[in-house]
Amino acid sequence: MKPIYIVSGLPRSGTSLLMQALQAGGLPVATDGKRKPDEDNPKGYVEIESIIDKLRDNPEFVFNFEDQVLKVIAYGLQYLPRGNYKVVYMERNIEEVLDSMEKMMGAKDEEREGTKAAFIQLDEKTRANISHRKDMDVLFVSYNEILSNPEEQLEKVHRFFEDKDLDLAKMVEAVDNTLYRQRRVKGQ
Repeated sequence: MKPIYIVSGLPRSGTSLLMQALQAGGLPVATDGKRKPDEDNPKGYVEIESIIDKLRDNPEFVFNFEDQVLKVIAYGLQYLPRGNYKVVYMERNIEEVLDSMEKMMGAKDEEREGTKAAFIQLDEKTRANISHRKDMDVLFVSYNEILSNPEEQLEKVHRFFEDKDLDLAKMVEAVDNTLYRQRRVKGQ
């Protein structure tokens, strides 16, 4: 069985950035083009609309994406059937994730502490589950570190996708640090 390549993480954790870098490096990405670029993601979302619903309703749907990279946010990983997966899981400062979500919604999250606790719980549960699945090879990558040191961090991703002959220089070029707008100082 050919591997299915997955980019995952919490919402607003940098999954689109990594999808764009992989696409620039030469890896075919699964996208339907339905979600257009906007001010929150000016280079686009690079995703399949309603992928979680599609996987929940028909887990075998994932097998349509052999030899492509598919974005499935953390919550959706539970619907992946047994297979052969290479998963890059994006990590990001939780306060930046929440700041980014608030900016995208255009409103302050009045239940921010509850949202934070729920996201931390989802992240911990997802990380534990994917780390223990024998059919998943997982690489954890920090969004914050990709932006501060793209060459070093994307080299790890490049090695992880060793069989795909990606162009590392083009992957690094795809990283636009000016789009890092919900920046927190370490420890905040």
